Amino acid sequence: MTDRWREALADLADLVLPARCVGCVRGGALIRGLCPACVTELEALSPGAVRPHPAPAGLPPTCALGGYEGALRGAVLAYKEQGRHRLAGPLGALLAEVVAAAVEAPGAGGPAGPVLLVPVPSTARAARARHGDHLARLARHAVRRLRRAGRPALLARPLRARPRADSAGLGGAARAASAAHAFAPHPLRLPAARRRAADAAAVVVLDDVITTGATLAAVTRALGEAGIEVAAAAVLAATRRRRPPGPPAAGAWRRRSEFVPTGRDPGMTGAGPEG
Repeated sequence: MTDRWREALADLADLVLPARCVGCVRGGALIRGLCPACVTELEALSPGAVRPHPAPAGLPPTCALGGYEGALRGAVLAYKEQGRHRLAGPLGALLAEVVAAAVEAPGAGGPAGPVLLVPVPSTARAARARHGDHLARLARHAVRRLRRAGRPALLARPLRARPRADSAGLGGAARAASAAHAFAPHPLRLPAARRRAADAAAVVVLDDVITTGATLAAVTRALGEAGIEVAAAAVLAATRRRRPPGPPAAGAWRRRSEFVPTGRDPGMTGAGPEG
């Protein structure tokens, strides 16, 4: 585990409520705000390629830090839904680790030159409810962490989100339909974003959780239509597909430590809280 990774985990532990573990929401003996089990769980995570099955057309190669469960799920929910905004720093730092892995993947553009990060935009309603665009906040921290690590990074927000219904509880087809026209170019920000993209080694779209991949595919499509080519996507967590009872299929994803290269993991994602 890298020093940056250890530093990010320490930041995460320092910023949680002292009486409860952010990973499992239990009290008891804590190690800098995290229970020993959650510390072990977070330390075991490393970015890996994920792919929903079936994958929507236009979904770029995607890396995730881990599965949307356990300590990682608790941290994401605490930040996103419970107003724990100070978690943006450590979560953004962990997202930077995923970005680094995404741009080092084959075909992602390589590490030479700056990486341009484009967070999935929040709707106005979601931003009001969360006291700001939660992904843009994560992206700013990720840019700072990448720069401190010696990797040039820039941020652009060339899209705006059109009003739409919450995707929670929607199936794959409904999510795809909702996301299809959910994003549009931001006329004031697009020209600068195009210039930055032209000088970037890779453009990486950011999201917090991937489920069906519909949101990332729609953002990638909207950026492409605006003249910005996406190389990869980076997310904090990927949900597991709900399966009927019975033995798991060969190669089914069961624990984060069992991530395998893209194309060999057909059961990674499915119904869940995000796109």
